[in-house]
Amino acid sequence: MRIATLDGFAGVSGDMLLGAFVHAGVPAALLQETVAGLGLGVTLRIENVDRSGINGVKVDVLVDGQSAEHTHSHADRERHDHHEHGHEHAHPHGDHSHHAHEHEARSLSAIKEIINRARLDESVEATALRTFDLLGAAEAKIHQVPVESLHFHEVGAVDSIVDIVLAATAAHSLGIERWFCSPLNVGGGTVQCAHGRYPVPAPATAELLKGVPTYSAKPLMELVTPTGAALVRALGCEFGPVPAMRVSAIGYGAGSRNPPGFPNVLRLSIGETMEASSSAEMVTVMETALDDLNPQVVAHVTERALALGAHDVMSTPVLMKKNRQGTLLTILSDRAHAARLEELLFRETSTLGLRIREERRVVLERNHVTVATPWGPVRVKVGRYRGAEVNAAPEFEDCRRLAESQDLPVKRVIEAALQAYRKEQA
Repeated sequence: MRIATLDGFAGVSGDMLLGAFVHAGVPAALLQETVAGLGLGVTLRIENVDRSGINGVKVDVLVDGQSAEHTHSHADRERHDHHEHGHEHAHPHGDHSHHAHEHEARSLSAIKEIINRARLDESVEATALRTFDLLGAAEAKIHQVPVESLHFHEVGAVDSIVDIVLAATAAHSLGIERWFCSPLNVGGGTVQCAHGRYPVPAPATAELLKGVPTYSAKPLMELVTPTGAALVRALGCEFGPVPAMRVSAIGYGAGSRNPPGFPNVLRLSIGETMEASSSAEMVTVMETALDDLNPQVVAHVTERALALGAHDVMSTPVLMKKNRQGTLLTILSDRAHAARLEELLFRETSTLGLRIREERRVVLERNHVTVATPWGPVRVKVGRYRGAEVNAAPEFEDCRRLAESQDLPVKRVIEAALQAYRKEQA
């Protein structure tokens, strides 16, 4: 199983996540292509930097050739000495602002429209929208106002939209099946706000970090931002023991500041779990039987559930009371995604109740091997039982992408990938 861990000894922020993704191997071209698709008229600057002896990657959003963090009053370090990472914070405003700002404000609906227009993959779009929903809910609760009445300044600024959308794009491009995160160092000291100084973490950040293991250590500056906290939650990060893994890539994402003797970086480790044979794990199973729902809606719910993190979704024809033909909809997920999938079923289907249980699932040890075909690389998923290979299957999405780009039958690409894999293993 492909997993990833985030080490938040220096906190987490949107730009630090982006830097860690690029340093760990996400192509910079993917981020450049995605930001162009947003149509916001901005570009990226991606460079290697040093943070107290650790080499990492710093990603900056450029507006008119200048770093966006310097084009907004929030990044004025004389007025906002708490802003240590040098990126935009996710504090929505309106008549209830934390900070005094002058740059453009956008409503949550306007931000969602920008994301919808970008034609992102559904899973990427779902993660980006989930991040903004979390930010909006936190700010609305802090200010005791409806989400619809909020106007986002920091989050609404183009650099923050870019941070969140690119982080979602990069995260999903890695094909991670489970995310883990260490307890987060929130830093210390105070935050200068419009109504006075408040302790770190800022109110919105504290709201977003409910239920997340945190601690406060030096340096005395704000280390976890609302955007960073919301992204950690939107990715469904688990906090607890990390399975034994073979690390294949490590990336360090840098914040803007370089405090002496403190590496202001976020570390990302990517690898495969190391089960010696089959592995047992607990999964959440949700079921509901439907006899009055349009089949088109069932298909829509299936797609949305997978985009929201479900392991699998199954639709089984069943005969219900009064001999009515119905559909038994079953969703498998981990605990971290169960709540949002429960909400999806109640919002999108006609069900009046769900059956939810936890079951023990046994899975093979899995890893990916990339093979070369005449049309490009394809990942092959390999399954092993007690150390012996029992299954090998090319990733269908890789094959479909190459088939579409070359106008080929997809079965031809699948066959070529299998032949290449068998040749490598011979």
